[in-house]
Parts: sequence; C-alpha cells; structure tokens
Amino acid sequence: MKRIYFLIALSIVCNAASAQLRLPSLGLPPGLGQLDTLHAPVQRLADRIDLPDLRALRLDTVGKLLREHPDVLEADPHGEPAVRAQILAWSPSAAGLEAARQAGLRVLAEERFEELGQSLVVLGVPAGSATEALLERLRALDPEGHYDFNHVYTGSGAAPAAELPRASVPSSTDGSPANEARLGLIDSGIDTGHRALRDARIRAWGCDGVAHPDAHGTAVAALMVGRDERFRGALPGAQLFAADIYCASPTGGSAGQIAAALGWLAREQVGVINMSLVGPPNQALERMVAAMVARGHLLVAAVGNDGPAAPPLYPASYPGVVGVTGVDRRGRPLPEAARGPQVLFAAPGNNMASASPGEPPYRPVRGTSFAAPIVAGLLAPALPRPDRRQARDAVTALAHRAGDGTTVSNAFGYGIVGADLRTDPAQLR
Repeated sequence: MKRIYFLIALSIVCNAASAQLRLPSLGLPPGLGQLDTLHAPVQRLADRIDLPDLRALRLDTVGKLLREHPDVLEADPHGEPAVRAQILAWSPSAAGLEAARQAGLRVLAEERFEELGQSLVVLGVPAGSATEALLERLRALDPEGHYDFNHVYTGSGAAPAAELPRASVPSSTDGSPANEARLGLIDSGIDTGHRALRDARIRAWGCDGVAHPDAHGTAVAALMVGRDERFRGALPGAQLFAADIYCASPTGGSAGQIAAALGWLAREQVGVINMSLVGPPNQALERMVAAMVARGHLLVAAVGNDGPAAPPLYPASYPGVVGVTGVDRRGRPLPEAARGPQVLFAAPGNNMASASPGEPPYRPVRGTSFAAPIVAGLLAPALPRPDRRQARDAVTALAHRAGDGTTVSNAFGYGIVGADLRTDPAQLR
C-alpha cells in the first residue's frame, strides 16, 4: 500500500503542476551507541565479515538511553524515547496556540519554513505535569490541530577497493556530471578530515557551528560522496549538505531537530536527502515529510533493523519516502531488515566497509543505514534541485535499473541497486 501512496503522492503533485547501529554515539558513554555496527578493526574481522544480527539492539539501546538520561528524556506510551516535557505543534492556528495556553503550555521555540509555507512550534510542559496528559488535553481542545511528543530518532547500518573502475561512477539520466549533483544528509557529525572525505565538498549545519565527528555520520557520508585510492562512495564529486542533528547530546535526533534540518535543506533547494535514522510515527514529522515531498524533494530513508515481522519504522514508512533495505554480498536480505510495502529498493548493507574516524580508517559496517546512502547517491544526479516531475522520473528510472520497473516485493522493493559499490573489507587489510 505504501508503494501505491508513494506513486499517488508524486503523481498528484505532478498533475497539479501541469493543470528513511542504530544510534550514532550521541556523545554518550561507550557502548550506548552503534546499533548499525561499525565494528572492531578490519584486521581482526577480515575473515569474519558477516556481522551480528541487529534485531535486538535498537530496543536495548533505547532502554539504556532512557535509563541513563531520565532528566532530559521520557518514554511515550509505547516506550519510544522523547524529549522530556516537550510537545510539538505543527502549523498551529491562533486558536490552537490559545488552547495550548489554556492547557498550561508555553512556547519554547518556533521554526518557520517559508519555502514550505509551514511552521513548527515547540511547547513546554510545566513542571509537575505529565506530558502525555497535556498532549491528550491539547488534542481534545484543538481536534483539528497536529500535536505530538518530540520523539527522538536513532540511526538505523563491487569491485575490489584497490581497483575501483572509474567508469562505474553513476551518471544522471539527463547527463549531468557528478560535480553538478547535490545531496542532503541528516545524521550525526562527520569527520571531514578523513582520507575519503578531505577533498569532498561538504557544507555543515547544526550544533552552532561546532563539529562533533561521529562514526555513523562519517560512514554514511563516505558511502555518498567519499573517495580515495582504496574506496569510493556512490557519487564522488557531488556537493554534500550535511546536517548534524545529534550534536553529542542525549536529546539529539529529535523530531523537532529533523524538521529544522529538513527546513534548511529546503532553503538550500537540495533535491535528494538521505536519512539513515528510524523511530515511531510522529504527526509533526509526518507533516514535514509530506510538505517536502509535495515540493519535489526525494527523501531516502533506511527501513530499519527491527526484523521482518516488526511494525514499520519512520520516516521510511511515510508516503512518498524512498524506503531502502539492505542485502548481503550474495543479494540476500539481511535477516534483521524490515520488510513490507515501505521497501522501494535494496542496496548493499553487509559484507562491506566504510570510513571510520581514527585508525584503521575503514571498518566493516552492517545495517540498512548503510544501504540508504547508496540509493540516495544513485538518485541524486537526476534531481539536483527539488522538482516534482523529475523526482517521479528519477525513481522510475532507478526502478528500471533494479528490475523491470513494475515488479515489487516486500523484501527487495523494485530490486537491488548499487551492488558494484560494495567495498569488500578484505581488500582494506
């Protein structure tokens, strides 16, 4: 059904025009991050490329995060983490803000997204009050409004590297070279001094200009635009607009921060945006995603590693989002990867290496987090800036590269793409 919604969403806006380790480290104590695994040095794992199943790690990490930071985080009724004592209001009316005031809430911050004609207001819950109770009261006072917790989201994880063929660098459907392509990334911080990224064109956003390099963000960025003599990502030479929404904070990765990052990328008119993060449904984030899709952005998101029978994770499961799953070197789905109509493409997600801060510079990675940036890189040349019709055409073209363009499955979507972009860890010893 989600695939149908995806096509309908793109079709409607096109017709109108013509008549998504788990946690990045977050700066938390060792062992609390890394659901999508950036494991031990390649030297110790070269003969052990199949890394562990990731299914239990997301929930384990969420539980630890909530236990260790009860002062700034709380659980919603389903046990998902959220910023304590905050409620998000999406484009609230004057009556909605008055209802919030009557409920005892106060405005903490407001973000206006001029390009989208929308806004997001962060409301503070007074001391001694329960966030859930006030949220329900606010929804009752303003049933036409859109209110939710400020949920926290977490990161979901060829040719031999020594002889990467230059001819395999992806090119766009309209002939645009890679150096004209632009990509967006919403993740943790990037080690821009890494050998695979030191020549990359990266514009950073977030954290008040302070850099917080992280293993997860570095690995994902390298898979998008990285390159050196031993490694290359999907689209070297493209300009990367990278938003760090974690900033080494336990409240990093909130729905409010994701929305703010998307707003920045909308202002910069970045066509394709990768989000290797997962979490629960959220009304404010859903509205932001819908506004971006309607404007002609392609949002690419990892479907997550909670297992094939798990409930869908977001933002990958929202209509119009390009959900990506991971496969191993034999083209088999990762056993922990989500399945369902939210899966539009599959890409390498195991038996592969990517950039890592420190030494060694490359380490094995696993998870849908590391499949999504490959798909984003393959789509980007066809959509340098948001355009509704071109967004639809870019997905259609990639679907034909993956298969016949019409056959879909819950395990692979339209099929596997980017298999030639897998860098074998054994080649980096």
